[in-house]
Amino acid sequence: MRRSICVLIVVIGVCFAAPLYAHHVKQAATNAMPVTTSSPQARALFEKGMQDYENLYLERCNEDWRAAVKADPNLAVAWAWIAFNSGDPKEISSAREKAKSLAPKLTKGEQLMVSWIVKVQEGDFIDGISAMNDLLEMFPKDKRLHYLAGNWLMGENGDEQARRIMEQALALDKNYPAALNDLAYLYARDREFAKAFADMDRYVAMLPAEPNPQDSYGELLRMAGNFEGSLTHYRAALKIDPDFVTSQVGLADTYALMGNQEQARMEYDKAIRYAHNEADRLLYSMQKATTWVREGKFAEADKLLQEIALNAHAKEQDLQEAQAYRQAAEYQADDNAALRYLQSAEESLGHRSTISQGDKNEELSRILRNRAVRAAHGGNPELADHSLKQLEAMAGGSRNRVILSSYNGAAGTLLVGVFPSHAQPANKVPRIGVLALPGNAWFIGGLKGPPSSLESVSPAKYRQGEVYFVTYFPNPFDQIPDVFWRGQVSCPPVPPKELEAFFAATPN
Repeated sequence: MRRSICVLIVVIGVCFAAPLYAHHVKQAATNAMPVTTSSPQARALFEKGMQDYENLYLERCNEDWRAAVKADPNLAVAWAWIAFNSGDPKEISSAREKAKSLAPKLTKGEQLMVSWIVKVQEGDFIDGISAMNDLLEMFPKDKRLHYLAGNWLMGENGDEQARRIMEQALALDKNYPAALNDLAYLYARDREFAKAFADMDRYVAMLPAEPNPQDSYGELLRMAGNFEGSLTHYRAALKIDPDFVTSQVGLADTYALMGNQEQARMEYDKAIRYAHNEADRLLYSMQKATTWVREGKFAEADKLLQEIALNAHAKEQDLQEAQAYRQAAEYQADDNAALRYLQSAEESLGHRSTISQGDKNEELSRILRNRAVRAAHGGNPELADHSLKQLEAMAGGSRNRVILSSYNGAAGTLLVGVFPSHAQPANKVPRIGVLALPGNAWFIGGLKGPPSSLESVSPAKYRQGEVYFVTYFPNPFDQIPDVFWRGQVSCPPVPPKELEAFFAATPN
């Protein structure tokens, strides 16, 4: 497992950031960034939190950092990492403000770390990236800083730069487990599975008593289509640590991909019961809701997502409320129903001021992308154009890849006039059909054009004159990459049971 942002969107040909080390900051005298505190206990707790973060104990590290700032309320970098990693919007907001207030008293390196986290959360993506780059230039031999930067870039779809940074971290320490784990994920995302599994073997050997190496191995096997192997490794992780809830979620996600939605719901229920915080509990509930969508039981999905949204609102988790409404919109057959859900999603973002501006902007961009496409498909060009202009304005002042992706995805879809629609059986597939689900985003489509442009599957029941293909994306709520609209696609393996059901005209 690695820490991930809920939505991963692919963008073709968009520059992510200025070149690393562009500002020529003076290199520090020490290899590692110093941490300012007068309390040995606070220093030890901060370090323990970092180690737990590297090993993907993502709530335990929060507890470490909370204890650290209790021992030393002036430990600014601990406040910054609480803001970065917490799932509680109130805590995030207050911790960010505390880190900002303490920043003038810090060393230059610590100031850059705080600025990186704060600026990105406040929506100033360019200055945030600049601070991160300067921090890496100041401490070029600090392997942990390289890992933290690369890990964040992976969550922001900056895989190319993340790969370079992780390779630099491993050049400093070839046996650095955290960087090895993330580099394996980056190989797997590029479908270089031989390299990914070689790194996973090393990672497991380095940390045989830790659950995350088994968890990561399970996820990468699932990405490669080896579902039984994936289940074996997730179970091994839970045997090491029954409280490693992400492995419980991994079991559920894998069963869902295998088409066993009933078993998936049972596994999600366990994860929901033992979730370490409210944000995770809501996320797992949303993943459970999509099992109903896969079974075509849309009323059940609507009911559960509505319950999740109301629960999120009551718990003051406005971002998760917005996500629940948006996800409900994404599988609606009726464009007007989808637009109503999207309106509720946007309104959710304005309930309170505790959502960071960065999170708000990213989620709003996803809402606007969906709105632009649905409005155009539903015969409302004015709303589609207005939504696209809002996205264009957001993208014009940002290098945030989620926002840029949302804009380019919407603009490309409207330009070529190809719109998502509810997935249908193979013998009734329209020119383009799409079903985007968490943990299993399916693209079922047909494009007119040369067959050589596609890795295609052509059963006899497909229409004459059309080239059809089926593919999936293993990450939660992937949007359909722009490259698909251009008909340039390389299809990864499709789970056999799902493919068989699709050909039988009864897709899950």
